[in-house]
Amino acid sequence: MIQRIQTVYLILTFIVTGVLVFFIPLWTLNNGKAFYFMQDQVYTILLGLSTMLTIISIISYKKRQNQFVMGRLNIILNLILLGLFVYRSLNLSGETVTVSEKGIGMFLPIVAIVLLVLANKAIKKDEDLVKSVDRLR
Repeated sequence: MIQRIQTVYLILTFIVTGVLVFFIPLWTLNNGKAFYFMQDQVYTILLGLSTMLTIISIISYKKRQNQFVMGRLNIILNLILLGLFVYRSLNLSGETVTVSEKGIGMFLPIVAIVLLVLANKAIKKDEDLVKSVDRLR
């Protein structure tokens, strides 16, 4: 389970989508306050679903095909989340004199997508290896 590289990628994805979003603000509002994902219900639901899919994918390490499908769904979910972040950032006004409004937290779904792609690649490699061994029997 933990010795497989895809589990490591999935744990890193869990850290990005489930832990870092509490500490890294998405952007800064005009009044100087940081905007976290918890302040918008849509972001909370999407990040919660992404985190739950990651946890379920980690737990279902014996079912590689289900793990692969959940990874694909998680990638689509993070793409939707990224699209919402980009849409919101384009609607924000530009740079102010004192503080930048766009934060680094907007790029966390990109990191999650990259980690999920790497995990899916490793899952596919595992599945191909198991199929090739079954063929030799």
